[in-house]
Amino acid sequence: MSKKPVLFDLEEEAPPPPVAEAPPVPEASSLSERPPAMEQAARLATRRPSRLTRWFWALLAAVAGAMASVAAWDFATGLIARFPVLGWTVSAGLAALALMALLMAVRELAALARLRRVDALRHAAGECRDLPAARRFTARLESYYAGREDLTWNQARLAELKSEVMDGDALLRLAEDELLVPLDTLALREVEAAARQVATVTALVPMALADVLTALLSSLRMIRRVAGIYGGRPGFFSSWRLTRAVLAHLAATGAVAAGDDLLEPVLGGSVLSKLSRRFGEGLVNGALSARVGIAAMEVCRPMPFWEGRKPSTRKVVQRALTGLFSKEP
Repeated sequence: MSKKPVLFDLEEEAPPPPVAEAPPVPEASSLSERPPAMEQAARLATRRPSRLTRWFWALLAAVAGAMASVAAWDFATGLIARFPVLGWTVSAGLAALALMALLMAVRELAALARLRRVDALRHAAGECRDLPAARRFTARLESYYAGREDLTWNQARLAELKSEVMDGDALLRLAEDELLVPLDTLALREVEAAARQVATVTALVPMALADVLTALLSSLRMIRRVAGIYGGRPGFFSSWRLTRAVLAHLAATGAVAAGDDLLEPVLGGSVLSKLSRRFGEGLVNGALSARVGIAAMEVCRPMPFWEGRKPSTRKVVQRALTGLFSKEP
């Protein structure tokens, strides 16, 4: 066996990188990986059923309605044959029930027509290019809010000042100041209250689906109240259609997401990562509820926000969620 020396060629080792250039240690997120409750509610409400599903529910409703009508008719005629007085009494009750159903259907149709009227007003406001068009739109807006006792003084002031305005944009600004700005203040209060409620329930209730249900129900109630403030009278089906329109608007604009950027005015940039998971989820859901409320204002408003007058989501979140940290009762 040879005992000659062996030569090893060792490469020069690179110097270790400076500590200052080392990448930061990733922080574990304090929030759960599932989407926030408000985002789940938005996806649930905007999910469009397939054509087969729509046909199924339409046929099921038609068959169930026919069966109920035939059963009610047979019940009433059989009762009249056996007990005439009781039979006619029950028949009168069924007729009254049918009349109430008809009135409810008429109210739903009127609510849908009012929603279409709001859409037409908003479209007409965007098409105003000169003073005559602005005057026609202002007249339609005054007609829409005619009979509102809380706007009586504002309508009188608008009627007094509009004849002195000789510019279309200035007239639109005047109409917005007198008729819509007071309603914007009331609508923002509803939005802030809903955001606080969603944030509180999410943070305090440990149930898995409680935050999703609370976010959905609170959003439905908030959208209905915002629509009522702006003059809408939504019924059951019109409220659901309005809710779908609001959440579809959110999805189209990419606003159905929230993060630390909206919560910095309340907590600061890095505080969210130090909070408990449920508390952080509550803040995120409250911020998303505020975004839903602002979208509801845009959809329900009969006139688009003038440039620079749209409520800031950041400021609404700050006003809504700061109260959660106040020690005052």
